[in-house]
Amino acid sequence: MATGQQYNVAVVGATGAVGAKMLETLDKKNFPINELLLLSSKRSAGKEMEFQGKTYTVQEATPESFEGVDIALFSAGGSVSKKLAPEAVKRGAVVVDNTSAFRMDPEVPLVVPEVNEEDIQKHNGIIANPNCSTIQMVAALKPVQDKFGMSRVIVSTYQAVSGAGNEAVEELHSQSKAFLDGEELKPELLPVSGEKHHYPIAFNALPQIDVFQENGYTFEEMKMINETKKIMHDESVQVAATCVRLPFFTSHAESVYVEVDKDDVTVDQFKEAISNADGVVLEDDPANQVYPTPLEAAGKSDVFVGRIRKDLDNGKGFHLWVVSDNLLKGAAWNSVQIAESLIKNNWLNK
Repeated sequence: MATGQQYNVAVVGATGAVGAKMLETLDKKNFPINELLLLSSKRSAGKEMEFQGKTYTVQEATPESFEGVDIALFSAGGSVSKKLAPEAVKRGAVVVDNTSAFRMDPEVPLVVPEVNEEDIQKHNGIIANPNCSTIQMVAALKPVQDKFGMSRVIVSTYQAVSGAGNEAVEELHSQSKAFLDGEELKPELLPVSGEKHHYPIAFNALPQIDVFQENGYTFEEMKMINETKKIMHDESVQVAATCVRLPFFTSHAESVYVEVDKDDVTVDQFKEAISNADGVVLEDDPANQVYPTPLEAAGKSDVFVGRIRKDLDNGKGFHLWVVSDNLLKGAAWNSVQIAESLIKNNWLNK
């Protein structure tokens, strides 16, 4: 984006899966960077990373790191964000946080630019990037809400292991090889690293992402439920989620059921609304087996939608299939889009 002005940018969690994608996205979008600062935990500090032909040494993130920083992109875990994001704001930076630390804070905008970009201007120094699964679903449902109204959403997710980090990707690699070699599988990480029990992910399906809550839903499922209501400014919409981890590397897929408010909405009208939405690509031609898949969506920044059909028993019900790269639109791309919007709309300095 060409604004003439350049900005000092910090990437916190630069050595992680999302941090690496943030750097790729900043490069691809030719973001107007004056100085770039790569930050991480003490454990990862000292590593060297390349960006636009220059070698950067990753530094340990401390409160003092943010002196002179204009925009800080955080993706280093919720505890790091809670500790350091307020420190960054104190020093004049605007934080785009990719963790769950501030998402449900009423003072912090939770933003998908194609859905609720105007909320960014309400920031007090921190803007939250939603959960990856939430982002792609609300991007697909926003045109439905605008055109037909929306009263209920039921979603089942099929999520890639990269959503659990680089170690989970390595676990899938090693377990797949062990399985094919007839060796014993020794799970150490999934479904949740800190839990008592671990299950193999290779050639398996794990109906648990994050820890269980008292109501029987996982934290990941509650994120989708609560974040959807906040982003779409509708506490009355009914949302239920079941989140499942599957053994592929990149892109989340979702089976979404939505009930609209208007009567007699046709499939063609529904498809037209989806096809006209920013950042959403309709791939829906069942006669020719055209529909989005995780492998096809990997490396792309859009949200892909297909298999749109009307429910057979409820005239206001529709089913759709939603796929997007969880590390791009679900994390890094959306974060950088928020940063671009801050600049474009002159919302950076308040």
